[in-house]
Amino acid sequence: MGTTDEYTFRTFSAAVAADGSAEPDTAVWLDAERRGFHDNRLDSAGTAAAAARLVSDGRQLTGAYLTDDSPVATFASYTATLNVGAADLLPTHLISNVTVRPTHRRRGLLRAMMTENLRRASDAGFPLAALTVSEATIYRRFGFGVASTVSHVTVSTDERFRMLVPPAGRSEYIDLPELARLAPAVFARFHARNPGSVDRHAATWPRNSGELTDSGQPDLSVYAAAHYDDSGDPDGYVSYRSRENGSPRTLEVLDLVAATDSAYLGLWDFLASIDLTGRVDWETAPAADPLRWALADWRSVTQTFVEDWLWLRVLDVPAAFEARGYLPGTSGEIVLRVTDALGYAAGTFRLRVADARATVTRVDPAPDLTPDLSLDAPELGSLYLGGVDPLTLFAAGRIAEHTPGAARRLGALLAPVAPVYGTTHF
Repeated sequence: MGTTDEYTFRTFSAAVAADGSAEPDTAVWLDAERRGFHDNRLDSAGTAAAAARLVSDGRQLTGAYLTDDSPVATFASYTATLNVGAADLLPTHLISNVTVRPTHRRRGLLRAMMTENLRRASDAGFPLAALTVSEATIYRRFGFGVASTVSHVTVSTDERFRMLVPPAGRSEYIDLPELARLAPAVFARFHARNPGSVDRHAATWPRNSGELTDSGQPDLSVYAAAHYDDSGDPDGYVSYRSRENGSPRTLEVLDLVAATDSAYLGLWDFLASIDLTGRVDWETAPAADPLRWALADWRSVTQTFVEDWLWLRVLDVPAAFEARGYLPGTSGEIVLRVTDALGYAAGTFRLRVADARATVTRVDPAPDLTPDLSLDAPELGSLYLGGVDPLTLFAAGRIAEHTPGAARRLGALLAPVAPVYGTTHF
């Protein structure tokens, strides 16, 4: 692998000028980032709008430069809340927009940007860093582990689709301005009830409504509906478009957010009722989806793919595990030895849970101290939310048991307060 000696790294805040245009550094960075993800080029208005969204998120942009013009690698970070199953949402360091030009690979550019960024996050006191990924083989080396998954599902909505118990509430079509008005409040309720949910960034809303597309023109094929509870208050919504790709016509769900179980099933009942269609595809369904259990015909739902979604990296073991929620009545303790090539999570820790609250203490190494479990930083990130069972990682050879039954004990301590699920891609 080559070196980074000939490159200059610059980090700056995304910015727009007084006239609303993107500041030059931000505009050039955006162009390089979009090239890396094969997105269409933007005109000046599109660049200004994209820059404004980055500013709204508070993104810090990093570029690796060989000359002073365009970065050959991009990287961004910002702060948003993560639901960790506790009463309070946890501010978390999010990493996004990572690209490296193919002509500059294997020079250590990503490692240089990542290690410096994680150092800054740790210095700022963040217990966790998080990302969602385009390639699943890159980020384990930096201590990230898969903490949640989503399912790609295909649902047949022909005559076989029938709810065993009619869902409460009602669904109605809404126009896109009404979707923009009610969606943030509904999502806030969803975010508050689902461990693993990350708050949404500025581009999420226009993308899921069809306002923001790669072509730069709005997608006029997008429609939306809202679900209302028995009191008439909105508690869910869906946006979707139709695809004529043979028979039957397919509905493609762009965004489905439900603040209640009834809203979730009610929105599915609505989608299945739409005439001249026979199938619904959705790529961010819950891994533990209640839909098939609600239907008379289990086989109406086909899971076509399970996708890694949220990747977590623990930066401060005591702070992270003391911040998360624990099931009422959970009590016990376990000693974990964590290895970490970057050092942030390395050490031996005693996790003690009593009355659904945790205390984590660092244990000094001693000849007579044998931990109950040994694991590496990526596995710690995977286990953090409780969405990955330690028994699964033990069976995969990813954690080592020094006390028989320790993996099962850890699973009981880390059991999530609700199913781990989120839909925010960043």
